[in-house]
Amino acid sequence: MRRYLRVVVLCLACGFCSLLYAFSQLAVSLEEGAGGGGGKPQAAVASWLAGGGRGAVRGTGGAGPAARPGGSGRCKDFSLCYWNPYWMLPSDVCGMNCFWEAAFRYSLKIQPVEKMHLAVVACGERLEETMTMLKSAIIFSMKPLQFHIFAEDQLHHSFKDRLDSWSFLQTFNYTLYPITFPSENAAEWKKLFKPCASQRLFLPLILKEVDSLLYVDTDILFLRPVDDIWSLLKKFNSTQIAAMAPEHEEPRIGWYNRFARHPYYGKTGVNSGVMLMNMTRMRRKYFKNDMTTVRLQWGDILMPLLKKYKLNITWGDQDLLNIMFFHNPDHCIYGSNCQEAEEEGIFILHGNRGVYHDDKQPAFRAVYEALRNCSFEDDNIRSLLKPLELELQKTVHTYCGKIYKIFIKQLAKSVRDRYATSPKEK
Repeated sequence: MRRYLRVVVLCLACGFCSLLYAFSQLAVSLEEGAGGGGGKPQAAVASWLAGGGRGAVRGTGGAGPAARPGGSGRCKDFSLCYWNPYWMLPSDVCGMNCFWEAAFRYSLKIQPVEKMHLAVVACGERLEETMTMLKSAIIFSMKPLQFHIFAEDQLHHSFKDRLDSWSFLQTFNYTLYPITFPSENAAEWKKLFKPCASQRLFLPLILKEVDSLLYVDTDILFLRPVDDIWSLLKKFNSTQIAAMAPEHEEPRIGWYNRFARHPYYGKTGVNSGVMLMNMTRMRRKYFKNDMTTVRLQWGDILMPLLKKYKLNITWGDQDLLNIMFFHNPDHCIYGSNCQEAEEEGIFILHGNRGVYHDDKQPAFRAVYEALRNCSFEDDNIRSLLKPLELELQKTVHTYCGKIYKIFIKQLAKSVRDRYATSPKEK
């Protein structure tokens, strides 16, 4: 009886193999017929393999996926294939790929990796500062990054050379954009506050395909993964469109509540150096305003606001944002204003007023120079903390130097979380 059972099992196995062979031959014949003859088709490389993992660096207009060697180029990506009887396949789908994709559909199901979109605007002498900011974002972040870099034309070549030299990391993509303003008012926007600063107001209108974006000034340093602030998007309720930091935590030394001659958000206003935005909502939303009873969309409200308040604003685009917006943590320039930062440590450091490049706030400068001089080798990043702490100890005669440990508390956690294991253990 067992002998007969073995024969039956063997026959079933042979039949199944024959069926597989018949289907594969049918797929090949369909492929050759649609492609006008020739040899057997080469199996297309899966898009998720050809893409180079977490993303290779490329500039504007980078080359697309490579064509399939020896193929007609008519086949869709492996990941786009789906199960269908071969006699019903669309002409632009390769039967061989779809057959195997269907066979392994459940074991090879690939979920796209979410990218974090980060934008910066750089003009004048801001190349080195911007590169240091981008480096701090790359070093600690977990998810892949997409950089949107708006820069003056003369800076594009330098940015491309520097970023391409980091291509071995394969953890980010980048796109370079020119500085652009609405043509009818370009000169007025460009001279508002600082050259190019108001470019950030137009990001929702320029990056129309981007759903959410983290905008940062060039003088920002990430001491924690970008993933941390990016995760706040999931905490937005159904009506919130952006998160920004308060301009001051202490109203007694706040600028807006003491000097502003225009509306501002909250008790002390908001700082536009770090803006986390749901740009899809920003583009769709109709904003209340004090110019008309009609609500206006983002692209329609900016110029009327400038015309009404241009004689009353001091900080340019930030003041315009304050007439609309909201919050997230910042700096301690006049003393220990950041109580939350004292308890938890600094996640994002904003070195405004040029403090990375002078001696007014040596603690800020010490952190900036440590990250600027740090290379991407794991050992160098692990050894970043001790020399930095020694430099910070030299700044205890200053307001921020007295609490220097808040500068390295989260930085130490970032290094520990990201680079705890040795290269051999990874």
